Amino acid sequence: MHPAFQKLFTEIESQRWKTLDSVRHLTEEQLNKPFATGKWSISQILSHVIAAERMSLHYIQKKVQGAEEAPNTGLWEEVKINLLKVSQRLPGLKFKAPQRVVDNTIVYHNLTSITKEWENVRIEFKSLLEKIPDQYVNRRLYRHPRAGYLNVKHALLFFREHIIHHTPQIKKLVNQK
Repeated sequence: MHPAFQKLFTEIESQRWKTLDSVRHLTEEQLNKPFATGKWSISQILSHVIAAERMSLHYIQKKVQGAEEAPNTGLWEEVKINLLKVSQRLPGLKFKAPQRVVDNTIVYHNLTSITKEWENVRIEFKSLLEKIPDQYVNRRLYRHPRAGYLNVKHALLFFREHIIHHTPQIKKLVNQK
């Protein structure tokens, strides 16, 4: 695996375990109780994160097949990923989940299912990362719904930022229990 991928993958794996550990003490009822009507529960938030990662994985798997044709990312993509990072960290900035992600989200109602599904996505993603040749590291193989075409390293950065974005929601729900 390319060193840039390895560093970020290790980071998001640590983040995943920290997130799961923060909700491990909750009952199934607490995992599935939203903060308010029309808001997501912890299980819905985590299921959403899993769905976004799974959809990204499937997209990248397809694009890797034609990686030699894909152009490299450049300065514009670096600007876009940095804007995306900022947008995920601003506390008052909220985004509606892309409809495609919402439509493809399976809600897992217990921690065992959440843990298993998230681990399956990450195992599959790690396997894919190990197969991407170094010459394709900067190729536009990932498409973010708002930022557009980016590279796989940017996808890993987005996964990290996506969890950071949802962590305050999760903490708020954990603290209400």
